[in-house]
Amino acid sequence: MQVVVLCSGGMDSVTALHWARREHDVAVALSFDYGAKHNHREIPCAAAHARDLGIRHETIALDFVDRLFASDLLRSGGDIPEGHYEAANMKQTVVPFRNAIMLSIACGLAESTGATGLVIAAHGGDHAIYPDCREDFMQAFGDAMRLGTYAGVQLLRPFISLSKAEIAAAGAELGVDFARTWSCYKGGDVHCGRCGTCVERREAFLRAGLADPTVYLHADPLPAKPRG
Repeated sequence: MQVVVLCSGGMDSVTALHWARREHDVAVALSFDYGAKHNHREIPCAAAHARDLGIRHETIALDFVDRLFASDLLRSGGDIPEGHYEAANMKQTVVPFRNAIMLSIACGLAESTGATGLVIAAHGGDHAIYPDCREDFMQAFGDAMRLGTYAGVQLLRPFISLSKAEIAAAGAELGVDFARTWSCYKGGDVHCGRCGTCVERREAFLRAGLADPTVYLHADPLPAKPRG
């Protein structure tokens, strides 16, 4: 199947790109610059992996998101919160309906390039905070993509039942160079080690039993998961 892969440059999406390269014919690796504080750090990672794999890479600018939407993930928003990635304060980093916007554009690109599949790296750990990563949403949007295109574009979610640690393990098997991926929402010179995405990244390597190649500004003990 010919596919388009959503690739931000983070651990999950880069692993999805390598998986898709093995399993399918990848037409485009697609990134979005929507004004997130860390876009300038992660998009070059996506481009580098696409280049290494001989895959066309495209970046689409969504300037209106930073200008009109409310989220601390955006440059126009407040400070990035710190703590466990399932903590309630991490909701401050949710960009409203982000996945729906990106999937819509990517679906149009897929049909325009002759692709019949669209790969997204959504996984089990996303469900706690992000409404547009949850199963009901993904099933509904997959139906909308299939019904709204002549090609019946399929939404492929190879990691939907996996944890972040299992994705790290899968990436290691695929030979992914995780040192050339970016997670930290703060977008500094190195990973902060304390924001939700840094905590999730550190925990993933630890649980997978893999050496973490990431340089962190802080390597404090990992925070405990909030009680449900």
